[in-house]
Amino acid sequence: MDLMGLEGGQYTPLSQKQIETIHAASLTILEKTGITYEQGLDDTVQMLDANGAAITREDNRITFPKEMVLEQITKAPKKVVLCGQDPKHDLHLTENRVHLGTGGAAIKILDLDTGKARPTTLMDLYDVSRLVDQLDNIHFLVRPCIPTDIKEEAYDINMYYACLTGSAKHVMSGVNNEKGLHDVMDMAAMIAGSPEKLKKRPIISVITSFAISPLKLCTQSTKIMQEANRHHIPVALSSAPMAGSTSPLTMAGTLAQLHAEQLAGITICQLTNPGAPLLYGGIPGMANMNTMGYLGGAVECGMMNAAIHQLSHHIKVPNYNSSGLTDAKVPDAQAGYEKAFTALLASMGGSNYIHHSAGMLESMLAIAHEQFVIDDEIIGNCCKVLKGIEVDEEHLALEVIDAVGPGGNFMTAPHTMTHIRSEYYNSNGVTDRKIRNKWEQEGSLDARQRAVKMAKALLAGPKPSHVPEEINTAIRTKFNILLRTE
Repeated sequence: MDLMGLEGGQYTPLSQKQIETIHAASLTILEKTGITYEQGLDDTVQMLDANGAAITREDNRITFPKEMVLEQITKAPKKVVLCGQDPKHDLHLTENRVHLGTGGAAIKILDLDTGKARPTTLMDLYDVSRLVDQLDNIHFLVRPCIPTDIKEEAYDINMYYACLTGSAKHVMSGVNNEKGLHDVMDMAAMIAGSPEKLKKRPIISVITSFAISPLKLCTQSTKIMQEANRHHIPVALSSAPMAGSTSPLTMAGTLAQLHAEQLAGITICQLTNPGAPLLYGGIPGMANMNTMGYLGGAVECGMMNAAIHQLSHHIKVPNYNSSGLTDAKVPDAQAGYEKAFTALLASMGGSNYIHHSAGMLESMLAIAHEQFVIDDEIIGNCCKVLKGIEVDEEHLALEVIDAVGPGGNFMTAPHTMTHIRSEYYNSNGVTDRKIRNKWEQEGSLDARQRAVKMAKALLAGPKPSHVPEEINTAIRTKFNILLRTE
């Protein structure tokens, strides 16, 4: 059953009038309040100044005329295609087409053997990548963890390498600096065949956390964003305010501020390189007002992330946002219901590229192999909802009903055999529907235990490299690749 790129949009938390009200409020924020910026963005500020923005250098304030913003956002592509090394994994991001995948920058992993949390390693990143490669309902790979066992200056090239060699799905990650971006682009071009082929079929994209909420440009991330724009590498414009902490407590206020940040980011990108491919990257979250930490699993996060798609759709730009987060520390019942609520709301909202949807625990601090397996099951169910109910002559089955007749049985009807594997969602194996006696005979395993068993089986197989050997050799010769899979 093909469950990628299905049509969402069934859930609309904002009315059309509310969308227009928030959009107008965001334009007012940019025109009246404006944004500030860190030192080191002189070229960006000068570009904005030359194109109509008002700059107050005494307090590093930029205000954006409404007409300027409205003109620039029309230049952003309405459709962005993110490619896999295998074309069957290509993502066509437009309208209400829905894709869900991994995300995060976890620094802990629950060890598959002990179940205890430990620091994440480069080998963990590779193993998770090849696990995700085998889970059909996880549509793309955003680097889910940071390899704490290597030096920070080696992060960029090694994180992308581990992901690209472990999976043929599209790979997205952040980078630390412009040198790291160029190294990653060079490596990706080697795999794609040339810089021109990479531009035509981008097998990588970059998360650029350009906005420090509220309303402040980050120097390093903005420079990375603009450099990716110049080379036509797709970027996700990540901004992640927390309601009550770095944005207003109210959902409407958070959405208005976040939309303003996104409009500013899109304006900068399109002034840098008109037509540069990008994803509107609003990730609204909530602050835990008791601890001031991040709340990822609240149902309101699902509501706001669905609203984000409505706002991005309003300006005709595909979006990147978030679901599947949880504040649970292990794959338990809390993790299940928090993930299911937010994943279903974001999916039914129509979001195009929903990251964090698999593997995450403990408010993005941790991941677990078995959680990826469980979340693959949750995502599959969400996508089945999007697939809807097919109503035609074959599915209405009037002739079958007539042939079986009153008091009959459909169990052995040819029509039943024809549709038995396609009409309903088939579990990946983590869901148990056996009778109790059979379940007990097989060890009385709960969902987490079954997922652990499945993850171990998937990881026990060969350790493939999706990068051809001759290219792999050239990459290892040119760059300091630290991963050893032998």
